[in-house]
Amino acid sequence: MKFLASFLVLSLISTISLVNSDTLPSNEVWALTSFKEAIYEDPNLVLSNWNMLESDLCNWFGVSCTLAGDHVIKLNISGSSLKGFLAKELGQITYLEELILHGNNLIGTIPKELCVLKSLEVLDLGMNQLTGPIPPEIGNLALLVNINLQSNGLTGRIPHEFGNLRYLKELRLDRNKFQGPVPASGSSNFASNTHGMYASNENVTGICRSPQLEVADFSYNFLVGSIPKCLEFLPRLNFQGNCLQSNDPKQRPSTQCGGASPAKSQPVVDHQFHQLGNHVRKHHGLSEPTWLLALEIVAGTMVGSVCLIAILAAFQRCNNKSSIIIPWKKSASQKYHTAVYIDPEILKDVRRYSRQELEEACEDFSNIIGSSPDSVVYKGTMKGGPEIAVISLCIKEEHWTGYLELYFQREVAELARLNHENTGKLLGYCRESNPFSRMLVFDYASNGTLHEHLHCYEEGCQFSWTRRMKIIIGIARGLKYLHTEVEPPFTISELNSSAVYLTEEFAPKLVDFESWKTILERSEKNSGSISSQGAVCVLPNSLEARHLDTKGNIHAFGVLLLEIISGRPPYCKEKGYLVDWVRNFLKFLYV
Repeated sequence: MKFLASFLVLSLISTISLVNSDTLPSNEVWALTSFKEAIYEDPNLVLSNWNMLESDLCNWFGVSCTLAGDHVIKLNISGSSLKGFLAKELGQITYLEELILHGNNLIGTIPKELCVLKSLEVLDLGMNQLTGPIPPEIGNLALLVNINLQSNGLTGRIPHEFGNLRYLKELRLDRNKFQGPVPASGSSNFASNTHGMYASNENVTGICRSPQLEVADFSYNFLVGSIPKCLEFLPRLNFQGNCLQSNDPKQRPSTQCGGASPAKSQPVVDHQFHQLGNHVRKHHGLSEPTWLLALEIVAGTMVGSVCLIAILAAFQRCNNKSSIIIPWKKSASQKYHTAVYIDPEILKDVRRYSRQELEEACEDFSNIIGSSPDSVVYKGTMKGGPEIAVISLCIKEEHWTGYLELYFQREVAELARLNHENTGKLLGYCRESNPFSRMLVFDYASNGTLHEHLHCYEEGCQFSWTRRMKIIIGIARGLKYLHTEVEPPFTISELNSSAVYLTEEFAPKLVDFESWKTILERSEKNSGSISSQGAVCVLPNSLEARHLDTKGNIHAFGVLLLEIISGRPPYCKEKGYLVDWVRNFLKFLYV
């Protein structure tokens, strides 16, 4: 009986503890977990309690629920330096009122699926690295009061659907790359007590139809035309740093506006041509010679044909370069897909190698000079060209997501902009589907890594002090270039002696191979950690623990100096951490 009573008590406690996790709808739970999956770097560990061990999801950092705990109504994770993407599944949090992700490093586009959040009142995605256009479906968010998309890389035209937002009070679109005229027009003789906006007026369009708008910031874009009259009554309005038709010295110079003077909007040009046509007809009459009429018909037909061919070609090109749709998560019962927009121009200046070229150069990929759980490194020689090192990522196609593809291409573009004698030179990349291949091609450094030379104990392996000093100076010059001469600064993900490659003359070259490891760990293939090779037995390799900033690189450089001077690895099981050994040695020295 005692056993039975104890069992019943434990069962009751377990049931009570699971009540909170079951109160949230499954689609909201899925949306939150999908959001975390799309984040590949969390340096401040703000998502550390986002796991099912915390039974009440309403206690997750940044998540707020209703008093009854049955729906998520607020997601506020601002200023946390999160790197990743906006998961479209957030659109499944039906009762969400506030989505605040201000001041992170989110990339990719704004998913149109967010525009089904009918209860949303605050949308703050400012100060991220989002790209692409604002989805026009944003006009469906009828309850929006505050929109902040400032300081991103958003492009395209400002959607006129903003005019559907009748409760909108603040609209901040500054510091983006928007083009075209402001979608707002209406009569100029509006009453100032309503900021000049009458939604009932048939002549009012676009943003002028938002009667409660008080703050509008369009500064530092590439907008053309003129400031709409209906917006001039707003308490706070900013249009500086654009290409507007104005004598305002705060507008951009013509060289930044396509080479022409700040533009007149297209409707003005059309109106001028319309007036010119009327003027010609008025002075020359309506009759025209028959031969001139025939010539106009033939010319019009030819122009129409050319335009039709151009439209068809553009349509076909768009189909060929459409968004990548790849499985994100799979289960026995359903398959989820995510669509990620990838700019087709992102790699236009980087050479693309075919797999066949690299296979021939690397002797059928038999010349392996290094490997790890996430990549294999081959040595090869191009026909009539240099020796190369080819890094091939080890991941199956079914585990490759749209997010990983976007990250791969962005990282290739990042590596391609580096050009210094003490940094590894990226020659190109390979991206093929059959067989699935993602490879990077670097200049080959014939003397291997610094780690191999420092910890080689055979005869003739030892470095002279002069050579060590030259290597140290070369590494320092490389870091100075990456941190101060490249904009934005570039950091080495895992700076250690294995990331320093040596040329035939023993000149050091910094190569960032480890950045791929952190991303591949997010895939379904890699659930565990990946350890470093050689005598560096334990190094922080989780995405959250690694410091990807300049200060972290400087600290790692200090540890590397100790390694070069002492000949000891940063950590070894038998001797512990090198830094601790030096600290204890110095204490003993000065006692």
